[in-house]
Amino acid sequence: MNARQPIPILKASEDGLGCHAGKDQLLAAAEAAGKSETLAQYAQDYPKGPHDQPQSMCPAFGSLRVGLRMRRTATILSGSACCVYGLTFTSHFYGARRSVGYVPFNSETLVTGKLFEDIRESVYAQADPDRFDAVVVINLCVPTASGVPLQLLPKEINGVRIIGIDVPGFGVPTHAEAKDVLAGAMLGYAMNEAQAGPVAAPRQGRSALPTVSLLGEMFPADPMVIAQMLAPMGLAAGPVVPTREWRELYAALDCSAVAAIHPFYTATMRVFESAGRAIVGSAPVGVEGTAAWIEGIGEAVNVPAELIGKAKQAVLPGIEAVLSRSPIRGRITVSGYEGSELLVARMLIESGAEVPYVGTACPRTALSTADREWLEAHGAHVQYRASLEQDLAAVHAFRPDLAIGTTPVVQAAKEMTIPALYFTNLISARPLMGAAGAGSLAQVVRSAMDNKDRFLAMKDFFGDAGVGDNAGVWQQTPQARPEFRAHTRRQVQKVLARRKAEEMI
Repeated sequence: MNARQPIPILKASEDGLGCHAGKDQLLAAAEAAGKSETLAQYAQDYPKGPHDQPQSMCPAFGSLRVGLRMRRTATILSGSACCVYGLTFTSHFYGARRSVGYVPFNSETLVTGKLFEDIRESVYAQADPDRFDAVVVINLCVPTASGVPLQLLPKEINGVRIIGIDVPGFGVPTHAEAKDVLAGAMLGYAMNEAQAGPVAAPRQGRSALPTVSLLGEMFPADPMVIAQMLAPMGLAAGPVVPTREWRELYAALDCSAVAAIHPFYTATMRVFESAGRAIVGSAPVGVEGTAAWIEGIGEAVNVPAELIGKAKQAVLPGIEAVLSRSPIRGRITVSGYEGSELLVARMLIESGAEVPYVGTACPRTALSTADREWLEAHGAHVQYRASLEQDLAAVHAFRPDLAIGTTPVVQAAKEMTIPALYFTNLISARPLMGAAGAGSLAQVVRSAMDNKDRFLAMKDFFGDAGVGDNAGVWQQTPQARPEFRAHTRRQVQKVLARRKAEEMI
């Protein structure tokens, strides 16, 4: 959607709620502007702590990603221009081949309510039933803090569903949980439609077998592997939520049980529970994980013990064979913000690796208990809501043979001559379930660990070039000037002492 006027720039000094306003100020303003109920629900669904929230990308990217991956779905962002630029840049980096709508604003339109009218006008312009099944409108930090009431938008225009959500960085801790914000809102809308009357059938038709819906984004091959595991029990794999099109939401609700592969989709699980669906945590990873998961699904759907045993026998020997052929020997630390960190750690341990630390930006939930207890029983410390400092401390403390983590963790590990893999691009981007997952993970991990000698050789060659005072481009060899550093240190100490004295007055 092209703006018909120049994009104005919101200045924090004009209304006190610009991008540079503090988190506490934005939170207080949002509550005063009528968003207290929404923020209270977010605080319950996505608890923070113990250190506020993890450092990761803008949470709204998660909701944006969910909408952009759905067919016949338009997305409109309402937020500061710098935020929208960053989010759309990231979305195109991840391969979204469609435009993102943007409703610009300035201080006047924000405080007078004109911004809401501009959003309403944009929604009406986009609600074309020949092109879209749904239009998603996402409030970012400033509109949320200002109380822009997306809940007052029409629920439907010309047969096109209108979904308005608030995804402020001061209310939703991570982008992984922001996926749940939109997925839950859509599933709730779809459930109301299904309760009101007949709805569209899935594109491939309704399954003749009872289905198990899968909750949480995963590698595309994993649902097919899960389907093979379910077949001996007379079950079929249902849609993956977040879905790829609207009609899949109806099929997801029409299930016998839900497999919460990512156990932090709290809002979405609340909808499933209101529909009377049983929910099973964890995932079929490794031998023990797969056996426990098959048993849990079978019990949730009242499958006879004989068929549960048949399903286990069909898949477990193959996984065990792959693990025995492709053992992983070494110490590995795992950290990330995708939500599958505990599952990856389980697979690594069953593959033979020592995993002393698992950090995840996601929260501790009841459905992750089994994975946490299993990992702790196998010597791993599990850190929910892990901060970058905790992840880095683990790498320094355990000196692993391989560090799996976020970009800054990978960078720090490589500076320490420790092989490292970026979790999102190199671990999440491959199968994890069943025998295929075991073999795939072992291959990339062993390959990375074998690079240790290369890191040592590079460290020996480059020495301390590019480190500390040797960083940058120089025409001559840098000369240490400790007297300058000492002088600067004294000046800083004087400034700090003066500030402290002023505070005591």
